[in-house]
Amino acid sequence: MSEIYIIASGKGGVGKSTFAAGVSRELAYREKKVLAVDCDIGLRSLDLLLNCAGDVVFNWGDVITNRCAVNEAIVKAECGVDFLAAPLYSEDEFTPESFKDMIDALSPGYDFIFLDAPAGIGSGFALAAGAADKGIIITTPDSVCVRSCARAGDELKKTGLSELRLLVNMFEIKPTEKSKLLNIDECIDETRTQLLGIIPLDRSLAFQSVTGEEPGEFSPSAQAFDRITGRLLGENVELVFE
Repeated sequence: MSEIYIIASGKGGVGKSTFAAGVSRELAYREKKVLAVDCDIGLRSLDLLLNCAGDVVFNWGDVITNRCAVNEAIVKAECGVDFLAAPLYSEDEFTPESFKDMIDALSPGYDFIFLDAPAGIGSGFALAAGAADKGIIITTPDSVCVRSCARAGDELKKTGLSELRLLVNMFEIKPTEKSKLLNIDECIDETRTQLLGIIPLDRSLAFQSVTGEEPGEFSPSAQAFDRITGRLLGENVELVFE
């Protein structure tokens, strides 16, 4: 059975989908079977970050409504990650129960399933939360995002997840030293969640959706994804940031 993670945030723009793509890719490189599921109905983007948008024909909504078989909806990205796109429109059949049933049926075939939830705590968040057994909440080191991330984390804790971890994205040392951004301890304290990892600001990540190119192997973000992946696999990896 797979480990099923919801990847959530409070506000948009914190790099949630970028993280979902990056960690899925790293695990696939380590020969783990990974399924990435875009749960952002109407505003999907994970297909662009995995560079497989042109291969998407069906989505998980088509599976739930019996318009296609699940194997017809799953797209294999070049990096080795299996991908399920979000539907463009919501339908009455998209309930937490029907979504969970679909994910549970897929679970035996994967080591990891990542549910890329939409920002906020609306219906798409509820779908993903109901199907997950673990969670990762993502914030950038500013007060607005940390506060909304804490709220998302509180909602996830109510669902009884077995594990919830915090990821701080777009971290910069110099502004933090000048008290222009929150430090890591402040992010942890505000969200009341154990830290999984830190990803430094890396502008090459922003180019991914346009170029389809991953950051270089020795880029700060690539090294951070490698460390975070090791922790998810139970390795004793030092928490560092550049």
